[in-house]
Amino acid sequence: MSKTFERKRVVLTGIGTVTNYGDGVESFWEKLLAGQSGIDTVKSFDTTDYPSKIGSECLHFDPNLYMDPKEARRNDRYTQLAVAASRLALKDASLEDTSKLDADRFGVIIGSGIGGMLTIQTQSRRLYKGGPRKVSPFMIPSLIANIASGVVAIEVGARGPNYGIVSACASGTHSIGESFHMLRDGESDVMLAGGSEAAITELGYAGFCSMKAMSTSYNDTPTKASRPFDIGRDGFVMGEGSGVLVMETLEHAQARGATIYCEIAGYSATCDAHHITSPDPEGKALGAAICSVVNEADIQPDQVSYINAHGTSTHYNDKFETGAIKKALGEAAYNLAVSSTKGMTGHLLGAAGGIESAICALSIRDGKIPPTINYNDPDPDCDLDYVPNEMRQADVNVAICNNLGFGGHNATLLFRKL
Repeated sequence: MSKTFERKRVVLTGIGTVTNYGDGVESFWEKLLAGQSGIDTVKSFDTTDYPSKIGSECLHFDPNLYMDPKEARRNDRYTQLAVAASRLALKDASLEDTSKLDADRFGVIIGSGIGGMLTIQTQSRRLYKGGPRKVSPFMIPSLIANIASGVVAIEVGARGPNYGIVSACASGTHSIGESFHMLRDGESDVMLAGGSEAAITELGYAGFCSMKAMSTSYNDTPTKASRPFDIGRDGFVMGEGSGVLVMETLEHAQARGATIYCEIAGYSATCDAHHITSPDPEGKALGAAICSVVNEADIQPDQVSYINAHGTSTHYNDKFETGAIKKALGEAAYNLAVSSTKGMTGHLLGAAGGIESAICALSIRDGKIPPTINYNDPDPDCDLDYVPNEMRQADVNVAICNNLGFGGHNATLLFRKL
């Protein structure tokens, strides 16, 4: 016999963020709306020999505030960040005491594009300096990109669906989308979902520099380096941090009297099948993903209020994403707001989707759209309304989040006012 079930509505009830601005969602949101860049020169290592010298670091972060110090030492920084964001999200959702939840229906999906880069770097040095006996027995479990989900589950007692998604800079968005499916299809009641990344290390930074993907023209003025959709853009700025959401079925959230940010009403995952690093110039697959979430939510293109764009401040991404939005939404694309918040946060790679989904939810809650900063000289190929330089008051009923990853991965989520 075939399995039948009633699809459930899914809502967002908690947000946890750890970013360059500090820990916690409200200060993060306040600084975004103010157009305040958190990008600076890299402080965690010497960048003398690197062509790019800027980044978006969580220099304040203390994992011991969120984990037992012994456990923190055993885990990579990206896992520490994920645990912190998860605890902050649970607190925001008034679910700090997770023992009250049905553990078998409480899951975790937290993605990372790279995983334990700092562990790889540190343990490689130990190997080459002292030989194989110097390599830590915690190396493998610390570096693998699924371990954040596993450690968070251990910390909060979640025995439901649990795995890690690796799809480069779409990892966090895919994690939220797959969690949406788990809840929608009745496989869980509560999910922690999002992304975490900590790749600003000598090795990770060198790799991206060698690809000539990062900004090099603004080393002396780091707050101006990330400038999505501006004609003077010359590459992205690396960021680190974590964004995790508490997602629940609507009936579960209502039963416990939860405060609800918004509904998650659509998710699509597509692939360009074009190139390992460059997006498809025609934007066919990303456009299809946008169309898909609009159709799944059963709305019209002109009902979309806001798109938080992937907007990396690279020449090709910003141009091709603009084209994909127009391809998907037609004339309606010119009547909605599009902004990229990476001018302030930098590009958090696999954590971008967690952070930027949170921004969509906050925009719906408060009726405020964060700006695209450093947008001074428009690119003729980027001809939409990018909310230049100043926050905008607006009634945001429907918001879309786009994220793209190396390998041609596209992930799109649609959020709407409940």
